[in-house]
This record gives sequence, C-alpha cells and structure tokens, in this order.
Amino acid sequence: MTAPVTATPADTRSTQATPLNVKLKIHPVILAGGSGTRLWPMSREQYPKQLIGLLGDDSLLQSTTRRLEGLEAGYPLTDQLVVVANEEQRFTTAEQLRTSGKPTRLILEPTGRDTAPALTVAALSIAAQDDDGIMVVMPADHAVTDLAGFHAAVAAGVEQAVAGHIVTMGIVPTRPETGFGYIRVGAETGASGTLPGMPDDVENTVSEGAIRARKLDRFVEKPHLELAQRYIESKEYWWNSGIFIMRASTWLKAIRHFQPAIHEACHAAYAGGKADGDFFRLQRDAFSASPSNSIDYAVMEQLGSDQSAASGMVVPLQAGWSDVGSWDAIWDISEKDADQNVGRGRVMFEGAASTFAHSEGRLIACVGTQDLVVVETADAILVADKSRVQDVKKIVGRIRSDGGLEAANHRKVHRPWGNYDSVDTGERFQVKRIVVKPGARLSLQMHHHRAEHWIVVRGTALVTRGEERFIVSENESAYIPLGVTHRLENPGKMPLEMIEVQSGSYLGEDDIVRFDDTYGRQ
Repeated sequence: MTAPVTATPADTRSTQATPLNVKLKIHPVILAGGSGTRLWPMSREQYPKQLIGLLGDDSLLQSTTRRLEGLEAGYPLTDQLVVVANEEQRFTTAEQLRTSGKPTRLILEPTGRDTAPALTVAALSIAAQDDDGIMVVMPADHAVTDLAGFHAAVAAGVEQAVAGHIVTMGIVPTRPETGFGYIRVGAETGASGTLPGMPDDVENTVSEGAIRARKLDRFVEKPHLELAQRYIESKEYWWNSGIFIMRASTWLKAIRHFQPAIHEACHAAYAGGKADGDFFRLQRDAFSASPSNSIDYAVMEQLGSDQSAASGMVVPLQAGWSDVGSWDAIWDISEKDADQNVGRGRVMFEGAASTFAHSEGRLIACVGTQDLVVVETADAILVADKSRVQDVKKIVGRIRSDGGLEAANHRKVHRPWGNYDSVDTGERFQVKRIVVKPGARLSLQMHHHRAEHWIVVRGTALVTRGEERFIVSENESAYIPLGVTHRLENPGKMPLEMIEVQSGSYLGEDDIVRFDDTYGRQ
C-alpha cells in the first residue's frame, strides 16, 4: 500500500466544467468506519459488519473493492483505492484490502467523526495526488447484486459530477421503509446511459430504458410508517443509498462553504498527518477537533436551499442494492427455499416458514417457526421476530451498559499477528487457543498479575523468556512466570497453533506492558 503525500491547497479552486483537453480520472473511495450494531451478534464493535462474510466467502468490504471493475464511464478508472477506516480496525481492514490486489491509500481516523469528515480527508488526499478527480464514494458495508446496472448508473452520475454537481444515488422504493432516509427528487434533466432491469412503470423517471438524472429537492429524515407510505404514494421520494459521486474540488468547496469548522479541522489533520507503513495517520488532535456530522446533514440537506457552492443531482439506481442494515435485509436479498426460509451453516427447517437462521457452529433446528431470525455464534444467540430486528441495537446498548464483552468482541479476537479464541474461563484461570501467522510475532511484553503456560499443538514457536531464546516444537511446552519479559514468534512457514493457559489474580487484556511491538501498539 502507498500513503498520500502532503496536502496542497487544491481545494481553493472554483468548481467548473473541465476543459476538453484535461482528462479527469475516476477514484474509488470507500468509507469503512461503520459499526453495524443491528447485525449483532455477528457484527461487533471491534469487528463490524463490513469485515464479515454475511453474504458469501468475501466480506462486504472485499466485495466493495471490486465493485467498479470494468466500469466504462468516459474517464479512466484509477487502480488505486482510497479507503478511510477506523484506527481500531486497521490491521484486519488492511489484511482484507491486500486480497483485492489493488494499491490502496488507507487513511486512519483516530476517532470516529461520521462520514462528512471522512469524505473530506479522502478528497484532500485525491486533490493532493491528482490535482482533482471524480470520486465515486461507496460505503464498505453495502451490497450490490447487479454490477451492470450499477456501472450504468455510475456512468450517468459521472457525467453530472464532471459538470460540477454533487450526485447521490437514489433507490426507487418498493415498500414503505422506516429504516432508510429519503430524498425528495425534482425535475428531470435529460437522459444519459441505459439502466438494465429498470422498471417500466416508474413514472417520470425512466424513458425507454434511459437513465434520467433528477434535481435534488431535499433530504428528509427516516419517517414513521404512515409518512413512509405517503412518500411511496407520492412517487416524489426515493431511498437514500449513501453512494455519492462528485469531483474532489466540488466537495471541498461545498464543505468549506457549509461546514467551515469541519473543513479547517480536516485540512489541519491531513496536512499534519504522516505515513506509517501501510497506513496514513491523520494528526489526532486536529481531527478530533472536527465536529461529527454525516454527508447528508453537513452538505446534502443544504443544497436544496443554497446552491452557491454546488448543486445536487439524483441518479436512479436499480442494481439489487441493499444497505445490509438488519437481519431482515439479509433475508430479503438471500436465496430462499420453497417456504421462504434462509439457512446458513448447520441449519434444519421442519414446518418453518419465512425464517432466517445462521449458525457459526452448532446445529440450529427450526420447527414450526414463522417470521423469525435466529443467529448463533460461539458466545451469543439472537432470537428475534423479523418485524423487530431494528431493535437489536437496543440489546447491544444494554450489553454495553452492563459491561458485557459481547458488545465489542467475538470470542475469537483478530490481531495483526493472527488470532486467539477464549475457550474457557474460570476463577483465576483462562484458556485460549492461539494461532500465529507464519513469520509473525507478538510484542515483547510482561504481565503484573498472571503467569502463562504455552503448549504447542502444531508448528514451531520461538520463545523469548527473560534472557533466554529457545524453540518449542509440537507436543512441547514453555512456562512464563509472572513478571517475566517474554515474546512469542512463529519462525516457520505454516501457522503456529498453541494452547495458552493463564493463571493469576487478574486476567484482563489490559494487563500488558509492551516494551517493543512490530505493529506500533502501546
């Protein structure tokens, strides 16, 4: 991965159509800072939904990295991704991005400030690298099943973005939905491109298969059910997909105009940032000073009444889009059996209908169930009425308030060197299964309150214990006394698997004093 260079004052230029002799480039921008609390227990604070394979082997993030492959929109598509992610998920995010095979600028947010600051630092990065550029901004945690339809809509949006508009993708609604924000659309501006599969009965939107951009009238809040029904009947309101297209200079001009405090803080955070291996770290204090705000609230809601900085356009998107925001959304886009059931993992249905069941290990047997969601993980089970899945986030809030670990982490915790699984815990002891990747090593560390016993079950371990360094092979063990400096490494070419037994008066993860760490952790 490569990091962005120091920012230049590229955001001071005016937004205007590009001269014919200047060739803009299209830059994929992925915002990967979501939490996905409504998809608990699979999505956790430290391992959110974009990192999980909810719809297949690939995670939602990995699917998003490939979404623009093959795009033909009249401008060259850069092969470099710009990804803005939370610092706490940096190692897992970086590892998943490497599988894309694309060079990536991975910009780390030291603290969450919502999507408007995230997009601003992405725009500064692109403006510094490419003078300007067309940004196709995609959340990392959405799904699109029809790539041809998606590319056609993006091509239509690019045409509007080149002219200086901020473009949002709107979904023509199929039902009254209370979990989405809505966009009120205005008059058509003309056709461009074609949209495979667009419904023929969408009035004032599509003519003979052509995509017609609409003027943005206004963004509106998530409605209650009765209001959502009126939106559907009016045919003036579309769902807000959260996908945007604009030139970097257009966004920077708009954010400076509407939210000068965000612009100032992000500019300082980017200018004061620095490269750190695979990552680009924003200056912490400057970014933390930015107000927290979404793209919708910060800019898009302002465009209807004030177009002095930019104007808003809406392009209809008919491409099997889903925000994958809740368990019923996953049921909705999944392949179902004859009784409308969806089963993943070890699942059996008997007399069940319209049931979603997901097993991470244990067998789930659904007998006579209807309109239920059942999700099993190693440390938690969710059973919910499909009509109440939006309330899962309330459970997560209660777990967090009670100090429960299940809100933040899975039993299996991913680390840059591999992972560990807390197999068993009791008074004064804990048992973990540890996997260390080939060539990786843990930090040189010490514990004040616990001793550790390591048993290698597969591979070879290189152990540092005080002044000693020695090899531990399969079926051999090593003891690390309380208070002794130690380090675990995998010098081999295959994963190291071992069992760790901890014993002591306190077994929390914060009882670690690090003296040296390959990954820059404190």
